[in-house]
Amino acid sequence: MGWNWCHRLRGCLGLAMSLLAVGAAAEDGVSATEVVLGQSAPFSGPASDLGRDFLVGAQSYFAMVNAKGGVHGRRVRLLSLDDGYEPERTAANTQQLIWRDKVFALFGYSGTATTLAALPAIREANVPLFAPVSGALALREPFNRLIFHVRASYAQETDFLLRQLQGTGRRKVAVFYQNDELGKSMLEQLRLRALVYGLTLVGTAAVERNSDAVEGAAQALLKVKPDVVIQVVSYRPAAALIARMRQAGYLGGFSHYSFVGSLSLSARLKECGIGAEIAQVVPFPNKARLPLVYEYRKAVAQHPGAVDNFLSLEGYIAARTLVEGLRRAGRALTREGLIRALETISPANYDGGGFSQHFSRTDHSGSDFVDLTAIGSGGRFIN
Repeated sequence: MGWNWCHRLRGCLGLAMSLLAVGAAAEDGVSATEVVLGQSAPFSGPASDLGRDFLVGAQSYFAMVNAKGGVHGRRVRLLSLDDGYEPERTAANTQQLIWRDKVFALFGYSGTATTLAALPAIREANVPLFAPVSGALALREPFNRLIFHVRASYAQETDFLLRQLQGTGRRKVAVFYQNDELGKSMLEQLRLRALVYGLTLVGTAAVERNSDAVEGAAQALLKVKPDVVIQVVSYRPAAALIARMRQAGYLGGFSHYSFVGSLSLSARLKECGIGAEIAQVVPFPNKARLPLVYEYRKAVAQHPGAVDNFLSLEGYIAARTLVEGLRRAGRALTREGLIRALETISPANYDGGGFSQHFSRTDHSGSDFVDLTAIGSGGRFIN
């Protein structure tokens, strides 16, 4: 009787352990040795620098973590697919990453229209998306529990840029925008907020995504003689417009949002880019004023072909914060556990190296940091 009871108990315990093991392995993208993340971003085409630079920074941090044994013994592997900055390709990539590649979470998507195209699959599969490279309101409101942001919103960048213009006395503003969901929403936001700061919107012009055909836009904007042109586009059309308007004798200013791709813009403009202003949502990456930046520069130096720039630092910050969430989620890693763990991160309990992140159960916008830089002589950035 005693032997039978012990035998049955051992059998029950064995079955329970087996069920626990199956449960632990049931979450897609998680094994005993690795956790797999998925990314869709532009690695080809006219916006390729945006995806590449962010990826370099992220991989620099993941490589450092993996060299030390990973997170709870698991290496972090990032599977990155090229979408060419085209929403249709992003949607297809997301389906592949979730259903065929079975990644644990999504990370570092680049662009607003592209990320919005991925949302149906993200909602259907209930997969977290961490650190999309977009500050668009459409990705923040209504609140989506699956999405976490490490950058300030475009609304915060808008107010920052307009306050700067108000302080300089430049009152007549024109807008050059990308003809898609992002560009149109930003144009409307600028139209409304300009009035708050006593600025006048004197003209607008649009360009298609992935195009740098700016001749018509340049002519239209030159006619209205703005004090400054705010560009809601990526680096290639932005550089083309500046070059064309400067050639035509325009002496006014140009202001840009952080997603323009600062280094790529400067490289294309040479000396005619001097004075162009760019809002930034991360600290200056070339000067180790903060412990975070010092740490970042050391990590990137170990990455072949890496360069220091704002997008690369954003990728590093995103990877660093996500790894903290993975650590807090514990060995028994689940998507729900990761979400709950990330929601505990705050300046009170997480050392961001001088760059604060704060998440909660009702707010996944981790940062409100916005700064201003300008292109100086020799393509260097000043702030």
